[in-house]
Amino acid sequence: MSLSDTERSGGVVAIARWSLTHRWTVIVAWLLLALAGAGAAAQSGSRLSFTFELPGQPAYETNEKIVRSFGSGGSNDPLIAVVRLPDSGLASTAGRDELRRVDGLVRNAVPGARTASALSDPADASAYVSKDGHTTFVMVYPVPDFTSDDPYVKALPALEKSLSDVRVSGEPVHVTGASVLAAGGSSSGNSVLVETILAGVAALVVLAIVFGSLLALLPLLIAAIAIPTTFIGIYGLTYATTMSTLVQNIVALVGLGVAIDYALLVVTRWREEKAVGRSNRDAVLVSASTAGSSVVFSGVTVTVSLAALALTTVPFLRSIGLAGMLIPLISVAVSITLLPVILDTAGSRLEWPRKRPPSTVSRLWTAIAAYVVRHRITATCGAMALMAALIIPVFSLQLGQPTAAAQAASASAEARAGLKTLTDSGIGAGVLRPTEILLPADRSITAPAQTTVIQPASWNRDGMHIVSGWGRDDATSDAGKTTLAQLQGAAAEIPGAQVGGSPAQDSDFIDALYGSNLWIIVTVIVLVTFLLLSRALHSVWLPIKALMLNAVSLAAAFGVLTLVWQEGHGSSLFSSPATGAITLWVPLAVFALLFGLSMDYEVFILTRINEEYAAGHSTDEAVVRGIGHTGRLVSSGALILFLAFVALGGVPQTDVKILSTGLAAGIIIDATIIRGVLAPGLVSLFGRLNWWLPAPAQRLLRIKPIRQNTEGSVKPGAGQHHSTDSQLHR
Repeated sequence: MSLSDTERSGGVVAIARWSLTHRWTVIVAWLLLALAGAGAAAQSGSRLSFTFELPGQPAYETNEKIVRSFGSGGSNDPLIAVVRLPDSGLASTAGRDELRRVDGLVRNAVPGARTASALSDPADASAYVSKDGHTTFVMVYPVPDFTSDDPYVKALPALEKSLSDVRVSGEPVHVTGASVLAAGGSSSGNSVLVETILAGVAALVVLAIVFGSLLALLPLLIAAIAIPTTFIGIYGLTYATTMSTLVQNIVALVGLGVAIDYALLVVTRWREEKAVGRSNRDAVLVSASTAGSSVVFSGVTVTVSLAALALTTVPFLRSIGLAGMLIPLISVAVSITLLPVILDTAGSRLEWPRKRPPSTVSRLWTAIAAYVVRHRITATCGAMALMAALIIPVFSLQLGQPTAAAQAASASAEARAGLKTLTDSGIGAGVLRPTEILLPADRSITAPAQTTVIQPASWNRDGMHIVSGWGRDDATSDAGKTTLAQLQGAAAEIPGAQVGGSPAQDSDFIDALYGSNLWIIVTVIVLVTFLLLSRALHSVWLPIKALMLNAVSLAAAFGVLTLVWQEGHGSSLFSSPATGAITLWVPLAVFALLFGLSMDYEVFILTRINEEYAAGHSTDEAVVRGIGHTGRLVSSGALILFLAFVALGGVPQTDVKILSTGLAAGIIIDATIIRGVLAPGLVSLFGRLNWWLPAPAQRLLRIKPIRQNTEGSVKPGAGQHHSTDSQLHR
């Protein structure tokens, strides 16, 4: 006995029936929403934020206080003008005159900037000069431009232009800085529109191979409706909370993948039903009853997983979570309303030029599934060994900003040259990201060992003055973190001292993001997902297995991130050395996005295996048939998402490249090793236990266990249709 329609998807079928009855209302409504969304997308751009706020965190509040009182600095790292001195260094009049000239040009180029050099701060002159006396620098804190994602979008060009013709000892003055290196030295990265077009073209190629007809355009049409409609919600959210500029990229590319996945599932099932002889209308309703139900559960699962970001206390990530939660819900809505209308109205005509649809069963994936079932223990152990190898690097994962050396790979020649001069001279990369300490005007601080501290007299205002400290090593490195801890310890001994700067804010970011609250959020999300899957799959073990495999998949994605970027085994493909750390926010973003997206594929596969099992097939037969029917769908959808995430990496910023690598690797690993080998292998291993549903769970979840239809033999293609016939013709 198979599941009843009411239990499975009566609501989805009812929505499809209503949509077909009111087709013009549905078509016009979605077209109007898409047009309104296009307008909202254009308007929302100016309302999106470039800032990374951490309200309530000590370093963030100190940085805000520094900017309010001094007009610059705080979390905005300085620009550094690097000067090569004559052989006599600053001991000669010529050396001092050259530095004085550079100092004056800097002040004129960026009026209002807070600056410091060996001449303006003679008490700490040695802090600005290399040990050999041949290299020095001017530290410049321009007034940041908060209307741009680059705080020095105006100051940097002005400073570079002012110093472009200057030669000291025959060498140019190089301008570098943490923000210059992080920006890639260029603003020429792909725009959201270009990224989306590239991903869309790649998706069209994949869909054309899958369908071989005009049906390839249909999933793209669904995405073209869902993505702009989502921007209506985003535009509204900009009036309620801070929304990051990155939501445009996330919604466009994740939305493209998700909407296509959902449409692909429904259209594939519609073609399958037509291929076994159903009328077009019946095929539409059966696809709504089966694939449509899977789409609803998948969309809710993705939405729940993105709550991990929406519930954080970090506004930047919360905005990504809120925007991300909208796209699967809207994609589901379009897929169960507009898509049935299009299939019912023009689906058969869109089959051109392929007159006869091919078998919806993939011979390749059927063969893979059959092999996995026959060799279930060997296949499972082999896949687990491979996953273990990918997971091992994650135990060395370090959170932090990419090192200056890694960011320099994609930076301008000017910024790279400045960094090289600093490191070659022994001054080091630490000066690019100093720790700023706010002290009462009558207090000073003693420099800890291996640490440089400057206390310029001109950095005084409103009864306070700023002390800046750094070490030789990059602030991201272990030595750099030790320097921060030493400076924080020294400041703790001074009443009224407050520690700011970007290294301290990064430390607070980790505490705020990965503290105990996150694990509470993740636990709740896992429990809610378990309950949703239990209802969808009528099982206890299948949801547990799905969650365990998701954890393995995510750990492998983090392992790839660590291996490729932190350790540098493959980062050369991006023309970058090892970053030494994974950007603070990337792991959580990867978790939230991959958890839901990979669960999509699990739901697609397991619901089909459930359907085959309910139709009377043995566990092994159900696995082979289920993978055979969904393998091509999952691999095609994963390839489209992979290409979308590759397009996301077409920007100069290293942190976005790291994010795109994690997402792309995670999707491919999940769709191949996890869903192609481990999922079917484990289902086959556990046999009837997969559908074990104890009585307390039945009462709690208000579901019934799956009962097989054992009336006679089950003919190919027949079992899965039996349970929907009665409702279709009522």
